[in-house]
Amino acid sequence: MSIGIGILLVAIGAILTFALNVTVDWIDLDLVGYILMIAGAIVVILGLIFMMRRRSISTTSTADPAVGQRVTRTESQAPPPEV
Repeated sequence: MSIGIGILLVAIGAILTFALNVTVDWIDLDLVGYILMIAGAIVVILGLIFMMRRRSISTTSTADPAVGQRVTRTESQAPPPEV
Protein backbone atom coordinates (compact mmCIF):
# COMPACT_ATOMS: atom_id res chain seq x y z
CA MET A 1 0.00 0.00 0.00
CA SER A 2 2.73 2.47 0.92
CA ILE A 3 4.64 1.75 -2.27
CA GLY A 4 1.59 2.74 -4.32
CA ILE A 5 1.13 5.95 -2.34
CA GLY A 6 4.81 6.79 -2.85
CA ILE A 7 4.52 6.28 -6.60
CA LEU A 8 1.39 8.46 -6.63
CA LEU A 9 3.24 11.25 -4.79
CA VAL A 10 6.14 11.06 -7.26
CA ALA A 11 3.73 11.20 -10.21
CA ILE A 12 1.80 14.20 -8.83
CA GLY A 13 5.06 15.96 -8.04
CA ALA A 14 6.40 15.36 -11.54
CA ILE A 15 3.19 16.69 -13.07
CA LEU A 16 3.36 19.83 -10.92
CA THR A 17 7.03 20.37 -11.72
CA PHE A 18 7.38 19.45 -15.38
CA ALA A 19 3.93 19.46 -17.00
CA LEU A 20 2.23 22.56 -15.66
CA ASN A 21 3.17 26.05 -16.83
CA VAL A 22 0.98 27.89 -14.35
CA THR A 23 2.24 30.83 -12.31
CA VAL A 24 0.66 31.41 -8.93
CA ASP A 25 1.73 34.37 -6.81
CA TRP A 26 1.30 32.79 -3.39
CA ILE A 27 2.96 29.37 -4.01
CA ASP A 28 5.79 27.99 -6.12
CA LEU A 29 4.37 24.91 -7.83
CA ASP A 30 7.81 23.72 -8.94
CA LEU A 31 9.02 23.63 -5.33
CA VAL A 32 5.87 21.80 -4.22
CA GLY A 33 6.43 19.29 -7.02
CA TYR A 34 10.01 18.64 -5.96
CA ILE A 35 8.94 18.23 -2.33
CA LEU A 36 6.25 15.72 -3.34
CA MET A 37 8.73 13.74 -5.46
CA ILE A 38 11.24 13.56 -2.60
CA ALA A 39 8.50 12.57 -0.13
CA GLY A 40 7.26 9.90 -2.55
CA ALA A 41 10.75 8.46 -2.96
CA ILE A 42 11.16 8.29 0.83
CA VAL A 43 7.78 6.55 1.20
CA VAL A 44 8.71 3.97 -1.45
CA ILE A 45 12.07 3.25 0.21
CA LEU A 46 10.50 2.94 3.67
CA GLY A 47 7.76 0.70 2.25
CA LEU A 48 10.36 -1.63 0.74
CA ILE A 49 12.34 -1.73 3.99
CA PHE A 50 9.28 -2.54 6.09
CA MET A 51 8.12 -5.16 3.59
CA MET A 52 11.46 -6.96 3.87
CA ARG A 53 11.39 -6.85 7.69
CA ARG A 54 7.91 -8.41 8.00
CA ARG A 55 9.09 -11.95 7.46
CA SER A 56 8.66 -14.09 10.53
CA ILE A 57 10.93 -16.88 11.76
CA SER A 58 9.65 -19.49 14.18
CA THR A 59 11.87 -22.00 15.95
CA THR A 60 10.45 -25.16 17.50
CA SER A 61 12.55 -27.33 19.77
CA THR A 62 11.26 -30.76 20.86
CA ALA A 63 12.66 -34.05 22.11
CA ASP A 64 12.49 -37.08 19.84
CA PRO A 65 10.83 -39.83 21.93
CA ALA A 66 12.45 -42.71 20.03
CA VAL A 67 16.04 -41.54 20.38
CA GLY A 68 15.79 -39.05 23.25
CA GLN A 69 17.68 -36.31 21.42
CA ARG A 70 16.60 -32.70 21.05
CA VAL A 71 15.37 -31.76 17.56
CA THR A 72 15.27 -28.10 16.49
CA ARG A 73 13.20 -26.99 13.53
CA THR A 74 13.33 -23.45 12.08
CA GLU A 75 10.76 -22.12 9.62
CA SER A 76 10.74 -18.80 7.79
CA GLN A 77 7.42 -17.55 6.47
CA ALA A 78 6.56 -14.51 4.43
CA PRO A 79 3.46 -12.63 5.56
CA PRO A 80 0.25 -13.03 3.57
CA PRO A 81 -0.11 -10.51 0.75
CA GLU A 82 -1.92 -7.26 1.51
CA VAL A 83 -5.30 -6.82 -0.05
